[in-house]
Amino acid sequence: MIKLPLKRSKLEKYLKNNIFTITAELFPPKGTDISNFKKKALIIKDYIVAVNITDNQRAIMRTSALALSKIILDLGLEPIYQITTRDRNILALQSDILGASILGIKNILVLGGDHPKNGDHKNAIPVYELDSLGLVKTIKTLENGTDYAGKVLAGVPKFFTGTALNPNLKPIDKALEEIRKKEFAGSDFFQTQPIFNISDFLEYKKLCDPHNNKNILVGIMFLKSYNFAKKLANIPGINIPENILKRLKNSNDELNEGIKIASELIKELKDKKYTQGVHIMAIGAEEYIPKILEKL
Repeated sequence: MIKLPLKRSKLEKYLKNNIFTITAELFPPKGTDISNFKKKALIIKDYIVAVNITDNQRAIMRTSALALSKIILDLGLEPIYQITTRDRNILALQSDILGASILGIKNILVLGGDHPKNGDHKNAIPVYELDSLGLVKTIKTLENGTDYAGKVLAGVPKFFTGTALNPNLKPIDKALEEIRKKEFAGSDFFQTQPIFNISDFLEYKKLCDPHNNKNILVGIMFLKSYNFAKKLANIPGINIPENILKRLKNSNDELNEGIKIASELIKELKDKKYTQGVHIMAIGAEEYIPKILEKL
C-alpha cells in the first residue's frame, strides 16, 4: 500500500519544536443550536493552538464531537477530537476515526469515558469493548494500513494521538505505570488532570523523566468561585491547596481571583519551563480564557 505524506497538525508542530503550547476545551451543546458554541470558539481562537471537543463528557448526552470538530475546522481553529470507548464497539470506533481523518481532523484524544451511571442516561448500556490503551493501539494499526480484523484499508489515516494522565494518582507508582503503558501503546502527547500544586507535579515529572519528558500539557482548571473550588476539592484525586481555597474565600471578587490563580499557575509553568504547555479547562466559562492569558 502506498502511504502518502500527510501534513502535520499545528499542535504536533508546536510540541515537537518545543514551543509553549496552550490548548483549551469546548463542550458541544445539548441540542442542535450551536450559536453559543461557535461564539465561544471565536472568542478563544487567537489565544490557543488547538481546542478539545469533548465526547459526551461526564456521560451527559450532547451533540456529536465529530460533527463539531468539523465546525471548528471551518471556523479556522484546529480541533482535538475526543473519542471515548464507553459508547461504541470496535466497528463504530474505527468508522468514526476514519471519518475524522476524511474530514481533515489531525488530532485525536482517546479516553475511556465516565460510566453512564454518573450521567443523565443512567440506564444506558456502556460498551468499553476496548480501553483507552486498546484504542490507541487500534489507531496505530489503522495508520499502518489494516483494520482491527487485519483487513487492508484503501487509504490510511494519520493522527497526532493523545491520552489523559492523572499525576494525582496515589501511590505515585500507579501514576508512573499509567504513563509507561500509554507511551508504549503509542500516545504522542498527554493532557493531565487539573493541577493546582506545582510542586506535586514536579515530583511526578521528575520520576517520569526517564520514561517520557515531552509533550505533556498540564491541566489548568479555572476556579470560578470558592463554592466551585470547594466542590472540586471533594473529588478523589483532585488536590487543591488550602492557600488557594483561602484566596477565593477571602476575596471580594472571586471570579477575578480565579483568573489570577489560573494565570499565575500558567506563568510559573511557562517561565520556568516545567512543561511543554497547558490545557485550560474553563467548564462553560471559556469567555474568560483571554483574560487568564492576557495576564501572563
